[in-house]
Amino acid sequence: MNFQQIKLDVGDVFVFVGVWVDKIVYWVLSNEEVKQNDFLSHQHRGGIEYQIGIRNTNIQEFNAFRVEAAALTNAIKLKERIQ
Repeated sequence: MNFQQIKLDVGDVFVFVGVWVDKIVYWVLSNEEVKQNDFLSHQHRGGIEYQIGIRNTNIQEFNAFRVEAAALTNAIKLKERIQ
């Protein structure tokens, strides 16, 4: 998965959604967690948009941000307070 067009200056919390045939996974990251993520890169040279790629080789690095659907709203509110 490649989450693109991430604009760090307009969001406090980011929710990434991964959809497979047999499951849906949610990752919730604060703005600061996205900024510090090792897999964040510029989408365009010198632009304001970024991207994060989640692959089978690095998906375990995102386990700390994984949230069950029932806890999604609370996780977003908690990350929002951290800002």
